Amino acid sequence: MGNELRAADLEAVRQQLGREPTTPFSVVARCTGGHPLVIRNRPLDAEGNPFPTIFWLTCPDAVKAVSRVESEGWIARLADDPAIAASAAEAHRAYATERGEMLPGAEAWGGVGGTRQGIKCLHAHYAYHLAGGDDAVGRWTAERVEPVHPSEPRGRVAAIDQGTNSTRLLVLEPRGPGTDPLELARDMVITRLGKDVDHSGRLAPESIERTLDTIARFARRARALHAERIRLGATSAVRDASNRDDFLDPVRALIGREPEVIDGEREAALSFLGGTRGLDAELGPFLVVDIGGGSTEFVFGREPPVAERAISTQMGSVRLTERVRPADPPSEDDLRALDELIETHLEEVERAVPVREARTLVSVAGTATTVQACALGLERYDPDLIHRSTLTLADAERTQRELAAMNNEKRAAIPVMPKGRGDVIVAGATILVNAMRRFGFEETLVSETDILDGLALELLNVR
Repeated sequence: MGNELRAADLEAVRQQLGREPTTPFSVVARCTGGHPLVIRNRPLDAEGNPFPTIFWLTCPDAVKAVSRVESEGWIARLADDPAIAASAAEAHRAYATERGEMLPGAEAWGGVGGTRQGIKCLHAHYAYHLAGGDDAVGRWTAERVEPVHPSEPRGRVAAIDQGTNSTRLLVLEPRGPGTDPLELARDMVITRLGKDVDHSGRLAPESIERTLDTIARFARRARALHAERIRLGATSAVRDASNRDDFLDPVRALIGREPEVIDGEREAALSFLGGTRGLDAELGPFLVVDIGGGSTEFVFGREPPVAERAISTQMGSVRLTERVRPADPPSEDDLRALDELIETHLEEVERAVPVREARTLVSVAGTATTVQACALGLERYDPDLIHRSTLTLADAERTQRELAAMNNEKRAAIPVMPKGRGDVIVAGATILVNAMRRFGFEETLVSETDILDGLALELLNVR
């Protein structure tokens, strides 16, 4: 997910390790208590030296449980098993590939735990398994140490939001009545499934392949965390593609159930559920804006979580970028072209939804959260600082101008810019700014929760 880390997680990992972490990291899996279980380290440490372990087991109870298995001599015994050795070799290759995706060239630094062959550390293999790696040694270890925490409840679920630009995962554990579910994993990869769909009407084979690789990884992680059901909702790009079955058929096999192609109205309702849950009804009526890669939803409701009126428009950060094809950085003519396209759609919104009756504007999804992170000048993306924070129109306008003045390389270098979003963030930010201006909002609440949360909460029957 890039440079994302909650301050609370940084402190928790300090306590778990008993020292200051030496490399930037993000949390990819949590234990039933909510504390970090597995972290994803960057390939380089703080001094720029290669770091051997990408996925690291940090929960002390899990570390002790695996150490007990190691102390029984299982590393040497497993290494003597030809089938296990062959499986470990495949895991090493896949692990090295993932390292290379994070930093080109780093794939040469070895596989699981930094080794190129054999079995060096069961902790590293187990961590890779929990992170979604296809690791037979990690699965073997899991069978012998789990449950690490005997109090783990049943009923965990996973949701995958398949958008035009990104693929996202959320794993939730149910809690008692009236208590919010516990987040065990939340992750995002820019896969650009909808690349050129607006022009061609089809999903490109290479886009399908890279997206399926991510879904496979997410499904393995969900199952490793004992999710009993996995739900995938696909939105704009898949809705619009004439060859969507080329994508949906293999997805069905990966998640073990029917993937859902969600229409615009349903997408809007799920975004409203995720975006407004827990908000004080006195702040209503609400208008939720969900800026996606291929579409943008506007949803009106007087109180959470009931959506009353909604519209899904054929504008999104990827779609508009591909239509305008701006220079790098965009010219004034490019920005005017974006404005004209957006205004046409906002006229449509105003006819369909009572936008001016809304008291509170809630902005969800990656465009809004990224714009807010840039506006705040964060050096590290902390979701706790973003969620339910206020973004003023003045700050949104300033940030949009600053992003539009940069080229793609400079936008990509912003610490809080997710990999793969820099080339479409100007179009997304322009949608947000124009909507705030036209509908008379001087500020918006920015929410980390959205359609992804709506998909998972429905699985748990939580409203």
